[in-house]
Amino acid sequence: MDATVRLQSLRIADFTAFEDADLSFSPGLNVFVGENGTGKTHLLKLPYAVLRACAQDGSKAQLLPTKERLRRQIAEKLVGVLRPEALGRLVRRAGRGRRRCEVELAVRRGHRQAADPIRFNFASQSKSEVVVDRCPKKWLKPLPVYLPTRELLSIYPGFAAFYDNYHTEFDETWRDTCQLLGALAIKGRRGEKAENLLAPLEQAMGGRLLLDGRSDRFYLRLHGSGRTEMPLVAEGVRKLGMLARLTAVGALVDRGCLFWDEPETNLNPKLIRSVAKALLDVCRQGVQAFVATHSLFLLREIEVLGWTTHEDVRQRYFALARTHHGVVVEQGPEVADVDPIALLDEDLEQSDRYLSAEDEL
Repeated sequence: MDATVRLQSLRIADFTAFEDADLSFSPGLNVFVGENGTGKTHLLKLPYAVLRACAQDGSKAQLLPTKERLRRQIAEKLVGVLRPEALGRLVRRAGRGRRRCEVELAVRRGHRQAADPIRFNFASQSKSEVVVDRCPKKWLKPLPVYLPTRELLSIYPGFAAFYDNYHTEFDETWRDTCQLLGALAIKGRRGEKAENLLAPLEQAMGGRLLLDGRSDRFYLRLHGSGRTEMPLVAEGVRKLGMLARLTAVGALVDRGCLFWDEPETNLNPKLIRSVAKALLDVCRQGVQAFVATHSLFLLREIEVLGWTTHEDVRQRYFALARTHHGVVVEQGPEVADVDPIALLDEDLEQSDRYLSAEDEL
């Protein structure tokens, strides 16, 4: 049975900076662009939190999802992932009086034509529960994956246990991802598929990622050499290492959803090219990816690969911009379809400043 999970659409009203937005997603790669503070990360964390709350794990195996069970699970995950002081703080604040945030996700599983809606709402005074109007008939699987802007391999040892036992301001995506990184590598036919995906990643990293069972630390075994502990490896390589490890344990083999916030952070252009190719490669294997970026270099590299070697991977772009009525979203299948794109404007302005300074020399 095809267990593919696809997020088909997201509709939000009065959520953080958004008065109203209706987003339709590609089954392949979805890219959010915009200036800082326009809510790119919120559009990653919101669907991730909901999908994770509705995902199957060991504790839910004998139960079915119900509105009663999900009203607290969704609320707790939203608070854990977005880290407001209270759930109601996620409601858009505009004018006086109480307001309600409304959220609806359409999720398609396998080859089904109809999508399961997940619909809920909560008020500005809400603390720990949402009102669930529609919920999925079955738990979703596989688990979604979230990669924050920082790599996690170097802090992996003991992080999940530390998070569960002490108060911390890290959001729950860090713990969730560390738990996935520590899973056992897969074998058999799925393992063979993972190996095919791993080959270009390991070539870009210059070695293979290893988890030492005794020290619980990750190492990079260099081609034709010894191994190097993660804190001594370049951060860009560590980011590719996260993709490699999640592939090796099957998290990016089972056709789920990948959310990645600013993958270009602390990467040089050569590694950004490798990240762009890796993203499109995992999409080609059936993973639906959501990326937030303000790197024009990454954006262009994705476009170039889409025109040349990855024409089969469907893409969709979302440009976020502030207005007097909150942040608005423009969307389309090509970068040229979304306007304004602050990345391009800033890049052109920088070129003008460079040429003006050069003329003055």
